[in-house]
Amino acid sequence: MSTIQFIHSGWAYVVLLVLVLATFNALIKFFGNKEFDAKDFRISLFALITMHIQLLIGIILFFLKDYFGTIKEVGGMGEVMKNSELRNLIIEHPLTMVIAVTLVTIGYSKHKKKLVSKPKFKMLAIFYTLSLILVLAKIPWNLWF
Repeated sequence: MSTIQFIHSGWAYVVLLVLVLATFNALIKFFGNKEFDAKDFRISLFALITMHIQLLIGIILFFLKDYFGTIKEVGGMGEVMKNSELRNLIIEHPLTMVIAVTLVTIGYSKHKKKLVSKPKFKMLAIFYTLSLILVLAKIPWNLWF
């Protein structure tokens, strides 16, 4: 389990870096009225791929940590919700990250349906920015530094 935790934590740096790059790329090119090219496609695709890999690692880690056993040990979900640390680990962080991955997936899918650059960048900028905000809000910063 510690190996999976290490991979999840280490890969998170890659995910954050790529998501920031893809988000700022979309924002800068949207507001700069730039043309969408193959490099932009690859950046947005790489953000999508890295986030989905992180989600899979996180799901594996969630079940390896036996949070269901933890919930039972502490006396049920009511007790988990009263404990901010457990609530964050078991509910808030996983749920927020699933929503963040979903937003990137929606933004990526919507941008592919657009035929010209400005709407492509607009879709990526909106959904990737929302995702980045959620990721930044729920990264366990106390464990990172």
